[in-house]
Amino acid sequence: MSDATSTRNLCLGVAQSLRGRAWYSVTADNTVVADLALSLDLPDAVAGILAARGLTPETAQPFLNPRLRDLMPDPSSLAGMNEAVSRLVAAIQNEERVVVFGDYDVDGATSSALLIKFFRALGVELESYIPDRVKEGYGPNAPALLKLRDDGASVAITVDCGITAFEPLSAAAAAGLDIVVVDHHKAEEKLPEAAAVVNPNRLDDTSGQGHLAAVGVTFLVIVGINRALRESGWYERTGKPEPDLMMLLDIVSLGTVCDVVPLKGLNRAFVNQGLAVMARGQNVGLVALANAAGLKEKPRAFHLGYMLGPRVNAGGRVGEAPLGTRLLSCEDPEEAAVLAMRLNEYNADRKDIEAAVLVDAIEQAETLPEENAPMVFVSGANWHPGVIGIVASRMRERYDQPACVVACDGGMAKGSGRSIPGVDLGRAVLDARDAGYLFNGGGHAMAAGFTVEEDRLDAFKAFLAEHIEKQIASGGVQPSYVVDAVVTPEGATLDLVQSLSRLEPFGADNDEPKIGVANAMVVKSDVVGSGHIRCIVTGSSGGRLKAIAFNSADSELGYALLNTQGRPIHLAGSLREDNWQGRSDVQLVIDDGAWAA
Repeated sequence: MSDATSTRNLCLGVAQSLRGRAWYSVTADNTVVADLALSLDLPDAVAGILAARGLTPETAQPFLNPRLRDLMPDPSSLAGMNEAVSRLVAAIQNEERVVVFGDYDVDGATSSALLIKFFRALGVELESYIPDRVKEGYGPNAPALLKLRDDGASVAITVDCGITAFEPLSAAAAAGLDIVVVDHHKAEEKLPEAAAVVNPNRLDDTSGQGHLAAVGVTFLVIVGINRALRESGWYERTGKPEPDLMMLLDIVSLGTVCDVVPLKGLNRAFVNQGLAVMARGQNVGLVALANAAGLKEKPRAFHLGYMLGPRVNAGGRVGEAPLGTRLLSCEDPEEAAVLAMRLNEYNADRKDIEAAVLVDAIEQAETLPEENAPMVFVSGANWHPGVIGIVASRMRERYDQPACVVACDGGMAKGSGRSIPGVDLGRAVLDARDAGYLFNGGGHAMAAGFTVEEDRLDAFKAFLAEHIEKQIASGGVQPSYVVDAVVTPEGATLDLVQSLSRLEPFGADNDEPKIGVANAMVVKSDVVGSGHIRCIVTGSSGGRLKAIAFNSADSELGYALLNTQGRPIHLAGSLREDNWQGRSDVQLVIDDGAWAA
């Protein structure tokens, strides 16, 4: 979101925090702030956040209340859409055998489930194939596609994958299997051999929908098919009722949030409407998943990203890859409950495996020679490839640098990377692949995956470091933290938290507001769980505020919180409503801290 109307100034004088970052406050035009506060009945702090993010009284209303009917594009505006719709409508009318080939992450699982539920509503049972992360790797592979063709499939829809699978798709086409690619990852000038390729990030696509997750693109494909069937009179001829596509938006919202795409425009409407649909509890798979996760309150984007999504992902990471798709498309509550509990168990296993790999990764990173490297790059021979993406995220958060985590096995290495704003990691990986350093690779600005021969790992690392260094030098990237508003412990009220919630859903390109708490006094602190620091803070004018810093016990921030010795400390993080035993309170989830002058 643009902050063209704002300027950045050092916040609370923090040039270097306990996590090594400069804090900046974002200020906006006072007239715009006053107009927003008056027209929308908002506290000045919240109006200031909207103004700093480039919103005005005219644009804030649709932002706070995004409506799908105002933001839905004509599906035909996407390049390749008409060809995809035509081929799939023909398959439905001719009763052909169609298979969806999905990725094993949440975006792939939701995209696959979306198609299955839509086709089922048409009276067509759509089969699915989800590859095994360890045995088959990411994306379409020729043996799997040829097996689908041998088993009688005439059409395969690849979702959240396929845009760079040139050789597998050529082999499938030669065998007579028509492929419809539905993807959103970075595309090259060359497109794969397919009956249709729908990807708003095609170089020739002018739809302006490149921010969509694959599940959002898939939804537009479904809208296109539904329209074509209606216009052809198919529903009248068959006597089948037209599906209510709005009831599928709960699945769309889950995939959109979990793929960390920008929550702007159509994505924002998808999530806003999808959360409302999810709250009705009509998708038995999502209800079972929420029960397994212990989610008892009305779902928010936070719950999708941190409670439901990781459980869907767990099947593909350390368990059975098809489980997420099976659960999300399930219609039987008893079966759904069983599947959800299995994913819950896999998620617990994933946490244990992730913790072990993270410890090894941190130890390796801490012992690497200090070369002012622009990234963190670690590898291990016994690391589970299903958790390297999560560990890369943890390393990126810990070191505030792009981070790549690599699992080596039998001469080949699979890696996953996470980036920071200003560094396009996906572009760097694609360039490395084109330069011959990688066996395979791709991604987007903030995340990428790659496969490389072990004996080429050092060369690839050097190439990547040089590429990232050039990006950082040209973009002026430096560790920083933006504080949206500053309050005292006394000012961190439930009313403020509820006003901030009007800016939801939060996610990429609409970050949860970061609130600074100035001159806090820690009156109580202890270690809870697996390395979390729990605190009670107060201020000179009173007030008591609960706070917690996750996974920080072994960091400088955690040490400071446990040993303030009466020194005032500035804290920064997210203010959230904390519901416990029927009582609503406020809690600060701490991201960073700095000693007060």
